Amino acid sequence: MTTAELALARPSDPSAVKAFLNVLRRDMVVTGRELPIFLAQVILQPLGLLFIFGKVLGSLGLTTPQYAHLLFPGIVAMTVTLTGIQSTALPLVIEFSFSREIEDRLLAPLPTWAVALEKMLFASLRALLAAVIMFPVGIWVLGSIPWHASALGFVALVMILGALAGSAIGLTLGTFVPPNRIQIMFALILTPLLFTGCSQYPWPSLSHLRWFQVVTAFNPMTYASEGMRSALTPSVPHMRPWICVLGLLASVVIFTAIGIRGFLRRAID
Repeated sequence: MTTAELALARPSDPSAVKAFLNVLRRDMVVTGRELPIFLAQVILQPLGLLFIFGKVLGSLGLTTPQYAHLLFPGIVAMTVTLTGIQSTALPLVIEFSFSREIEDRLLAPLPTWAVALEKMLFASLRALLAAVIMFPVGIWVLGSIPWHASALGFVALVMILGALAGSAIGLTLGTFVPPNRIQIMFALILTPLLFTGCSQYPWPSLSHLRWFQVVTAFNPMTYASEGMRSALTPSVPHMRPWICVLGLLASVVIFTAIGIRGFLRRAID
């Protein structure tokens, strides 16, 4: 019987919660030791987009001063979603194919599905950290950012749901995409996600380009971008907040179910 089969067969253990937290703590410690590398990985792309589109083009008069404030919420949403995807998908591909580190996790006194949830939770925490860092980065690059203290609760909710949605998508990609296709995956999947997620433009503004508006509605990042925009720049046309929450919740549920199914399949193999 393989390691994965033993993990699947192991009955529930009262110490499962403790084991779950220990595995999560280990991952957080490793991230802490590699914090500069982590920050470089998750901050450089949104920093570049914010600097070019929010600062440089505005200074050249090619965008309006208000565009930087419209852009910032979308950049935060993009950061939290893409970091969640990358923090789950890439490690899973490596652990299931090259390093086989996943076998050590499957030996922990945890149900196999709980190992998958730990990977999601850890990736979500990394995504939230990256998104929080974008606020001081935005102040540094733009000089000021849109902010409403009364919207803090909804901002936190959208960021948490966006992080979970991103990590669930990453779990799905990391378990269903073959290792030798991982580079193609990022070209064919992440690039369209980036540009159809309404991070650079509000969703209602696409009403005259209806087909593209429909396409963006299938991207979970759209609901994170519009949710952040509704909280930070309520004067800008945006989706209704409850639609954003519903869209993110649906993404979390659907991709978590698919991702866990793929994780169990890979674990048995």
